[in-house]
Amino acid sequence: MNILKLVSKNLLRRKSRFIFTLLGITIGMASFVALLSMGDNLRSEVSRQADDLGADIIVMGRVDCPFIHRAVLAGEQLPESVPRKIVGQIAAIDGITAAIPYLTLGSSIQQTPITLVGILPDEMKSHRGWTIKSGTFFADEHEHSVAIGSGISARFDLEIGSMLTFRGQDFPVEAILQETGSKDDISVFMPLGVAQETFGIDDYVSFIVVTVDDVTHTQRYISAIMDIANLSVSTNEELLSSVLLILGSLDITLQLIAGVALIAAAFGIINTMMTAIYERRREIGILRATGSKRGTIFRIFILESGLYGLLGGLLGFAVGFIISRLAAPLIERNEFVAVLGSPDTAVTLSASLLLTVLGLSVLISIVSGLYPAWKASKLTPMEAIRNV
Repeated sequence: MNILKLVSKNLLRRKSRFIFTLLGITIGMASFVALLSMGDNLRSEVSRQADDLGADIIVMGRVDCPFIHRAVLAGEQLPESVPRKIVGQIAAIDGITAAIPYLTLGSSIQQTPITLVGILPDEMKSHRGWTIKSGTFFADEHEHSVAIGSGISARFDLEIGSMLTFRGQDFPVEAILQETGSKDDISVFMPLGVAQETFGIDDYVSFIVVTVDDVTHTQRYISAIMDIANLSVSTNEELLSSVLLILGSLDITLQLIAGVALIAAAFGIINTMMTAIYERRREIGILRATGSKRGTIFRIFILESGLYGLLGGLLGFAVGFIISRLAAPLIERNEFVAVLGSPDTAVTLSASLLLTVLGLSVLISIVSGLYPAWKASKLTPMEAIRNV
């Protein structure tokens, strides 16, 4: 007896039932792939933003809130609550290599919201490692002009000499930055003093990024900064951990949704296999009467379940990938995801993800088939044939 041939024949005996059962597993695994991968990509994006900030210590107003920390990483508008005068005092602390002030403001171009950042030109250019794609960078911090990221240039079709208007004042585009792959690409930069004057802000900034020469002494530097001003001082790791708290509830929600989809698929397999037992009692009886052992019957049903899982896992991975690619632009426009920095939420193909999906799909299918397989193996030849 060729068990594989028998199993394949049994699977295709009821083609409509086979298709619908397979669709249940496929949908469950596609949901698992799309939802959990989105959560993983969100966490990766937050970590990347923290690395892009290039900070060892962040100084901000006395606000201990994950969403404020998220805004720091995302480069979004923040209250101007840090006196600019302390920038020099922080930079003068022994062991601190740089103190870079940021003034993040909300504005718009062509009625589209954008982030405008007030900076100290030379310090920021050195800290971020910018290179100029075209034009010339600010000659001094009093220059009445702007530099823009490559994304802003492309989106609004801006070039050197284009005029942008903020608070009724015109600012020529003097520099376009080379693409960095960070939030800098979709930001507009203006000398700090000019930004404060234009937006009517006193001598305050949103936050200060601090770099040190020895991260093992970070707590000492934090204490020294807090002696200077009554402000909130965090390490980059603390900032990242705080922002990741935002993702905690999202992760749980995604896992629950994916879990429900997988449970539904599991019950679909159980229902299909139990139905198959009643439909194939005569076949089971003949197999038992001709010498097949209970273990053989058990293996037949387990193999059928496993094949459902294997095929469903492969299709689920492919469908999940396609859905994530089609849905990513819509998901990224969602308000909740947008506050996390609008990352790429599409699934990234990888061998490890494929193996995980296939392994989980096959495991769930086999576990779902255990009871039906046991039930089938318990039938005696006489019971099977008598009930036909």
